[in-house]
Amino acid sequence: MKIFENIINHKINTITGDELLKYANQFNINVTRPQAQKIAEYLRGRQVNIFDSAQRASLVKEIAKVTNVETAREVNKLFVQFTK
Repeated sequence: MKIFENIINHKINTITGDELLKYANQFNINVTRPQAQKIAEYLRGRQVNIFDSAQRASLVKEIAKVTNVETAREVNKLFVQFTK
């Protein structure tokens, strides 16, 4: 199972705005293109483990600063989908 976690975390850490938008649409998460770009820029290069609840919560708080609280909640829903 650890290998899948590593693959998903790597994808999160290297995601582009377009990829994030594609996943958001796939899971019916409301994120605009500019928001997806901002979030992707923030995530790029970070070594975040979205399977760790504390790290994910901290990440969502930072995303709320970059975008807004509602968008951060939506992105958290997407992260939760990835961890299932």
